[in-house]
Amino acid sequence: MQKNYTSLGLMSGTSGDGVDASIISSNGIDQFEVIKDKYYEYDSNIYKSFHSLKEKILNVKNLEEFSKEILNLERKITMFHSKIIREIEFKDRINLVGFHGQTIYHNSNEKISKQLGNGKLLNQLTKKKIIYNFRKNDILNGGEGAPLTPIFHQIIATQKKIMLPICFLNIGGISNITVIKKKDRSLELFSKDLGPGNCLIDSWIRKNSNKKFDLDGKFASIGKKNDIILEQAQELYANRINKKKLSYDTSDFDVSFARGLSLEDGAATLTDFTASIIAEELISSFLKFDTEIREILICGGGRKNTYLLKKIKKNLSSNLNLKLVDDYEVNGDFIESQAFAFLAIRSMLKLPISFPNTTGCVKPCTGGELIEN
Repeated sequence: MQKNYTSLGLMSGTSGDGVDASIISSNGIDQFEVIKDKYYEYDSNIYKSFHSLKEKILNVKNLEEFSKEILNLERKITMFHSKIIREIEFKDRINLVGFHGQTIYHNSNEKISKQLGNGKLLNQLTKKKIIYNFRKNDILNGGEGAPLTPIFHQIIATQKKIMLPICFLNIGGISNITVIKKKDRSLELFSKDLGPGNCLIDSWIRKNSNKKFDLDGKFASIGKKNDIILEQAQELYANRINKKKLSYDTSDFDVSFARGLSLEDGAATLTDFTASIIAEELISSFLKFDTEIREILICGGGRKNTYLLKKIKKNLSSNLNLKLVDDYEVNGDFIESQAFAFLAIRSMLKLPISFPNTTGCVKPCTGGELIEN
């Protein structure tokens, strides 16, 4: 019988609004049990500092140029995570912590993925085993460093007895998919980023209102899409360079093409654009498989934007069924934080966390650096 470990996963997504924390019990192989899920919102200082800095870092040179700001923010973010570890329930049961950190720059072409989070400092502050820097080893093995959650999606599908093949569609700042054809241990997984998820809509709302996001697509639903701007944006996207990328950063996309539109019309146009890209990339990806995929399970914050989901469905064929992963008694808000708790266990056990058909690495490889007292 495999030994179970109690692991805390700390995940801060591309929305940069806070940290999802999940404690799970798992053997790191074929089962897990959720003990606790909780969201911790960043204070306004961290939130504003992150988004201000993120907009400045557009290339690898900017990482050096703004290194002092990066180190300062990294310390604040690490301290924020240490507070979570000290305050969260069941903290005394935690064997290890999967610390993802806050992505400030990700460029698969340059083979760079930079997350803000000091694993050594977090270890000193909490006296817990910390596993962080999950993406580095994948990149060293020819991968793009993302997506890393597919193997956890496979465990969910197996444990919840979900009929295969199945597609998980995660709509975070970036949208990505995992296609699972066989149950756990087969490691036959396919995954890729599709393009923008919430990032364009969120950015537009932040720049043009005092809100952080378009709650339930309210602004988009009362706006009117600009057909000319939408068609131009779709054409530019269709003719983009690097169509074969498996992973994106939010800095790969910007809202400048909607400049001049009202808050509502911009939200409507960007929502239509995002929905059309997600649907188009889904259809294109499904053509690669010899088995027909009919069900798409949606997770991530974007699943709460019913207007966006309505637009995605409109762009898909009627034989595709969109369902919320929550319908299977899985909390769609915490899949990624649960995943990094699971990946931390696999990392400690030296088991693979990324695969050729998920990140493009040359062989299945483990990842993460362990810091312990």
